[in-house]
Formats: sequence, structure tokens, C-alpha cells
Amino acid sequence: MNIDRAVLAFAGAVVLAGLALGHFVNPLWLWLSAFAGANMIQAAFTGFCPAAIIFRKLGLRPGNAFR
Repeated sequence: MNIDRAVLAFAGAVVLAGLALGHFVNPLWLWLSAFAGANMIQAAFTGFCPAAIIFRKLGLRPGNAFR
């Protein structure tokens, strides 16, 4: 798995977790999904993604989007 796929998988998991927690626990958890979505949008324009930095330090190989 490369960094790009790991970031997409992590972002998807965060969005789904925020939605599930918002539905079953407390609606304020929906802000987690909003934060993940906002981070994905800013990463698309700037190329900066904190998750990509962490995955790089964990040893995943670079992909096309995050180097």
C-alpha cells in the first residue's frame, strides 16, 4: 500500500466513524466528518496532508499525490 491509498482509506474511515458516532452517540460527532472533508479539500489544493506525513514516517512508499 502506498501513501495515497493509505490517506484515502484513513479519510474514508474517519468520515464513516464520524457519521456512525453522530448517529448513534451524539450529533456533535458530525463535526469529525466535516473536519475530515475540509482537510481533504485543502489537501487537494495545497498538497499538504498531516496524515501523509505520518504514513511516510511509518515507512509507506510514496504515491503520485503525496511525496
